[in-house]
Formats: sequence, C-alpha cells, structure tokens
Amino acid sequence: MLLDTASLYFRAFYGVPDSVKDADGMPVNGIRGLLDIIAKLVTDYEPTALVACWDDDWRPRWRVDLIPQYKAHRVAELNPGGVDVEDTPAGLVPQVPVIRRLLGELGIPVVGAEQAEADDIIGFLTRRASDRPSGSMAVDVVTGDRDLFQLVDDAAGVRIIYTARGMSKLELVTDAVVEAKYGISPRQYAAFAALRGDPSDGLPGVAGVGEKTAAGLLREFGDLDGILAAAADPSVALSPSVRMKLTASTEYLARAMPAIVVGERVDLPEVDGTLHPLDAERLTSVHALGQRYNLGGSLDRALKALTAAA
Repeated sequence: MLLDTASLYFRAFYGVPDSVKDADGMPVNGIRGLLDIIAKLVTDYEPTALVACWDDDWRPRWRVDLIPQYKAHRVAELNPGGVDVEDTPAGLVPQVPVIRRLLGELGIPVVGAEQAEADDIIGFLTRRASDRPSGSMAVDVVTGDRDLFQLVDDAAGVRIIYTARGMSKLELVTDAVVEAKYGISPRQYAAFAALRGDPSDGLPGVAGVGEKTAAGLLREFGDLDGILAAAADPSVALSPSVRMKLTASTEYLARAMPAIVVGERVDLPEVDGTLHPLDAERLTSVHALGQRYNLGGSLDRALKALTAAA
C-alpha cells in the first residue's frame, strides 16, 4: 500500500476540528486524522507492506520548465534557488514534521526524492512492484489525485483507493471504473489529461477540447502520437476545427506528456515497507510522542491496526 501522504494529511486537517490541540496549543488535527485514516486503511485492506510517499518537491522545477502554469495557483512564495513554498494552512505547517517523524517511529518508511513529487515515488514503486523478477506484487495506491489513474492495471494487480469523496465513501478504481468514467483505458489517461487539461494542477489542455472529444480521439486513434499523426494527415477524416486545435497545440502536447507521466525521472534504492511488530524501545518512543502531542485514541487505533497487520 502506497500512501499519497500529503493528499491524506491535508484531508485529515480539514476533516478534524483544529480545536484539537496539544498541551502547548498546537493543533494536532492533521496528525490525529492521518492516524485514523491509516488505521482504517490497514484494517480494511490488510496490506503486508506500507510506504508513505512524500513530496520532497511538490512543484519540481523541471515540470515548471515544461508547463510554466504547473501548480502556479498553489504557490505561496517563489524560491528560484530551491523548492517553492506551497500555500498551506498555518495550523498544518508545524504538524507536517511531526507526521514525518511519527510515521518513521511507527515503522512506516517515508520515501521521497530530489525534484520529485509523491506521485513520482508512487509511480516508480508501482512499476517496480509490477516488474519484480520473482513475480508482481499487488499494489493499492491511496490518493485523491486523478493523475494516478494512469497507474491502474488489473493484470498487474494495481488499483487506486480513491479518497476524493471522503474516507467513508472510498472508491476502488480498476480498469473498468476508469473505462466507465471516461471511456478510455488507464494507459490512455495521461494523454487524456494532457488533452482535456486539469485546473487542479494548472494544466491548460487543448483549447476547445473537453472530456468527450479527448476520449473520442483516444478511442479512435489510440494514443497521442496517433492523434497528432491524424491531425497532420489531410486524408484522415477529422473535423476542421478539431484538426486546427490539435495542430495549434502540438508543442504544448509534446511538453505536457512528460510532465504528466509519473515516476520516470526517479530511481530509488530498494524500499522495504513490510509491516513488523514494533519492539519495546520503539513502542516507548511512539507512546512518548503520543503523550507529547495529545494523540489519544487515534494513536491507539493506528497501533492496534498496524500490530494486527504485522
């Protein structure tokens, strides 16, 4: 099970009142909420291994170079020499390092990489699990981000546990779900997003091409290369307006695809997320953190679920 960690702790922060605080008055709603999310996921889906994938760089410069609008609406402060500062609620900011430390103490590896988003970590680890010489390992990806639908693969045992409608209405996204929602296969999703655009990531898309047109083009021509080849070939039956829109956007589409595909610029050492019982020393440390940050029953529930899974 691969966690899109920031997606989950943002959801936790907004789902639990910020009146929940530690003895020093720091809100701990994001920490508590994330622990409860982990407890539910581990209990309901029984993973044998668990990895918290991390945004070491939530807006990698190489993606911005390809698509200047990429996540621009979420920037709080530009940092030309490093990672831009994301617009994050003030109450959540001090909780993030505690979340990272607590996950490590719970035996859940926190994995990030330079110039990589959590999506890239998820993409890389998903493909590695699917391509193992000893046989593929099924993967559940937990996220509220549709971009990761590109990874869904029934044959490889890869599915998305989609959180967009809330933790009480989790949706298991498989090949059939993607096909029913969009009329395309998961392997076509990246091209679909490039054509349609995605306001949540600042992807402009092809002006005048919406979901239905994008899906129809992919069904007819297979992939983005096939679509652009058809647009360039006057003998192919294509409406003049669509041909013109595609031709005008050829350069954008060439830049958009590598920005949308996840995990191809990451190379990670082996990651062992196998769940093991915590030893006495680690348990003492975890309970100390629980007391320090007033984590109460949320920590107890997470420990119970993780112990049972281990």
